[in-house]
Amino acid sequence: MEEYKREFIEFMVRSRVLLFGDFVTKSGRSTPFFINTGKYETGRQMERLGRYYAQAAFAAFGTSFNMLFGPAYKGIPLAVTTAVALARDFNSDRAVCFNRKEAKDHGEGGNLIGHKPVDGDRVLIIEDVTTAGTSIRESVALLSSVAKVTYAGVIVSVDRMERGTGEKSALSEIRDQLGIAIRPIVTLDEIVGHLTERTVDGVVVVDREMRKRIDRYREKYGAVA
Repeated sequence: MEEYKREFIEFMVRSRVLLFGDFVTKSGRSTPFFINTGKYETGRQMERLGRYYAQAAFAAFGTSFNMLFGPAYKGIPLAVTTAVALARDFNSDRAVCFNRKEAKDHGEGGNLIGHKPVDGDRVLIIEDVTTAGTSIRESVALLSSVAKVTYAGVIVSVDRMERGTGEKSALSEIRDQLGIAIRPIVTLDEIVGHLTERTVDGVVVVDREMRKRIDRYREKYGAVA
């Protein structure tokens, strides 16, 4: 596993974005782990987060895109900080676009801010953690209604590797339905493999008992691909 992935996993733990315990997901599943990207709250955290997204984007897609799109609301700061990191660390200056939830009815109007998509743009969508993939589908519908764009792919922070509506993972379902490559910074397997019986700031994050609980959860809800 690449070093930036190891750093990102421990960064999520230190930021209390990645938690282990007893939680209930939006879908009603009882889960031993939880990821809340809304917990990033400082400038330094956002700077580091953008760096990890940029590293994953560059590793997966190189310079095959000219535009980043961040779906409202969580995707907005993610797209901005990723664009800054790409320009600073990879000398890759890319356009940024994001949307409002409600269209503006004064001034220039519309619901897109930043770069206005034009025919031929190749888009990389920046997301947080996707379960049902609703915002990705909405993003594709919105951008495709504005211009004849194509999609380099989607970057998400974590692949929970859980089943969607069928036996495949939610990310695989979106990939198959939309024909768009989706790449996580890290997967659940990478998280668990790195953290099992490893200390972060003197604390064992995933001990043997927690590992068993995660394995049981995966047996019940894990995706086949």
